[in-house]
Amino acid sequence: MKYTNIISTTDPINGFNITSLKGRPHLVEGGDTNNLTIYFETKSSLQAYLDIPVEHPEQDLSVTQSNPSGDYSH
Repeated sequence: MKYTNIISTTDPINGFNITSLKGRPHLVEGGDTNNLTIYFETKSSLQAYLDIPVEHPEQDLSVTQSNPSGDYSH
């Protein structure tokens, strides 16, 4: 089984390129075999990232804007 771990050293909130990773806040997203480690410049930048709302459109497929009838055959 192939494992992939991608490391991002660019803070996604402020665009700062982090050259020294020691002691920097980070988080790992993904699953057991494929993950992404994201480093942040500060704890507040990490928190801003965590505070971004996440949409899960696949969780409520009973009604959609284009087909509110629930008839999925069209």
